[in-house]
Amino acid sequence: MTELLLRLFVKNYQDTGNPAVHSAVGILAGVTGIVCNCLLFLGKLIVGLLVGAVSIVADAVNNLSDAASSVVTLLGFRLARRPADADHPYGHARYEYLSGLVVAALILLIGGSLVQSSVEKIISPQPLTFSAVTFGVLLASIAVKLWMSFFFKGLGRRIDSTTLSATAVDSRNDVIATTGVLLGCLVGYFFHINVDGYVGLAVALFILWSGVSIAKDTISPLLGQQADGELVDKISKLVLSHDKILGIHDLLVHDYGPGQCFASVHAELSAEENPLACHDIIDDIECDALAELNVHLVIHYDPVLVNDGEWNKMHREVNEIVRQIDPRLSIHDFRMVRGSKQTKLVFDLAVPYSMENQRSEIKQKVDEALAAKGEQYTTVIRFDGKA
Repeated sequence: MTELLLRLFVKNYQDTGNPAVHSAVGILAGVTGIVCNCLLFLGKLIVGLLVGAVSIVADAVNNLSDAASSVVTLLGFRLARRPADADHPYGHARYEYLSGLVVAALILLIGGSLVQSSVEKIISPQPLTFSAVTFGVLLASIAVKLWMSFFFKGLGRRIDSTTLSATAVDSRNDVIATTGVLLGCLVGYFFHINVDGYVGLAVALFILWSGVSIAKDTISPLLGQQADGELVDKISKLVLSHDKILGIHDLLVHDYGPGQCFASVHAELSAEENPLACHDIIDDIECDALAELNVHLVIHYDPVLVNDGEWNKMHREVNEIVRQIDPRLSIHDFRMVRGSKQTKLVFDLAVPYSMENQRSEIKQKVDEALAAKGEQYTTVIRFDGKA
């Protein structure tokens, strides 16, 4: 079904790296969500009002919130298509994340309202009447929502969309919630125990939990979350695949929304290489990154000595010292500044964020270890945080 809908409504749907295809897939998901959720809302609302079941009405309102969420998703994907301009040089792709945040806010508001109505129903329970139609509508809802969950999950994987992945989770949660409502109805029908208010409250709390989870998933990329490990690995392998690149460090990835990924990295090349040749190598790598990974990569050229005996010796010794302090530590941009009275060892030291408060202690240990080896050097250490 997913493949069929993509063929019918999305041109070149297999070219998932294309921003236009990304947007078209998102719009297809939004329209599908609006249609399905509106139908489910109407069916459940009618049945819920006829039998006087707040749990079914709560579930219906949950579907209405999902329809509103689909509208917001649709608008988000359309706005994200807007090209870059003078005020937004990195484009508008983050609208997709903002739409996910609005979806989470709507879910939280509706969940809070349903908690109130469910508590009132618990305090003042009312008799309920169930029928085969009630059960049929709820079963149909479970089937539709289960299909929607797989549908959105498949689309989310195709275009690597956190918004669609969150929508898939929301649909899966709806399956669980509606199943709970159905079980509550069965308990009332067969055992004549009115648990409608309690089931409604459980559904409402589940909706709130879902809203909080979606909010976390959408706020994280807006704040600047850690880059995806798989993407970092691909960028690293691409840069290091060139023979002249001796090493890389300080790889930073900036996410401005789906299809708008910018990155920067320091690449080490031999100081003996022709600078113009190094510039051409860096240009080629940056072009490859855009063509193969859809990443706008900027590379900083770091020339390093490779045939200096003293440099090689001290670089090796300092590297061994920091590894002995903690295997997670690593050095880069290692330089020797020779003066008339002393020689300085200047280098960057990458330190895990969990060790940020140990910088002074680490420097002291490095100096003491060098002194113990009989080395008369002054260290100048610049600390970098890393995950």
